[in-house]
Amino acid sequence: MNTVTITLADRQLRELAERADAEGREPEGFAAEAVAAVLRQRAAEVRQAGAAYAEAHAELLRRLGE
Repeated sequence: MNTVTITLADRQLRELAERADAEGREPEGFAAEAVAAVLRQRAAEVRQAGAAYAEAHAELLRRLGE
């Protein structure tokens, strides 16, 4: 595992600690899960954009592949 340091406002840090505590977790684990969720969402958006691009340009891509 690697370590990343982020800067949070006092309110954000307090909310993170409170949310993690409410779920019986460590703040670091909660933050790591949030980062993983954002990365999954961004990857899905890229896949969706790629699929839309391929669909919009299917004929050109087919001709280039000949």
